[in-house]
Amino acid sequence: MEPLRGAWLSGGGGDGSPPGGRREFPGISGVWCVLMRLVNPEGTHMATATWNGVVIADSDDTVMVEGNHYFPASAVRDGVLQPSPGTSVCPWKGTASYHDVVVDGHVNAGAAWYYPNPSPAAAEIKDRIAFWKGVQVSG
Repeated sequence: MEPLRGAWLSGGGGDGSPPGGRREFPGISGVWCVLMRLVNPEGTHMATATWNGVVIADSDDTVMVEGNHYFPASAVRDGVLQPSPGTSVCPWKGTASYHDVVVDGHVNAGAAWYYPNPSPAAAEIKDRIAFWKGVQVSG
């Protein structure tokens, strides 16, 4: 694992930050988050997303943010994602949009999210998708 570029501070010390380090965000008081890019140089797959027994995303290059793997959009199986209404706002990442995950005619509403225009602090997750709501992610 390699830390993402930015204002990294040492972690795992008495400041309450985890061992991966913490990143400060100018203008947002008291906010820190761990961002790690997970890359496997051997080319074997490090992360897989599965729903209803079907692999829907598989990548050896994910970005881990707040415990979630963000997969490159190109790593998601064609035809699995459909636009979903609604957005949510994260104070440091920006506005998230959602996709429904569709497998064999079954719909998991809003089970994938992404940041179409992430804040500069979260630039590493641009063009990446994360999953929840029963989608199993391993790796």
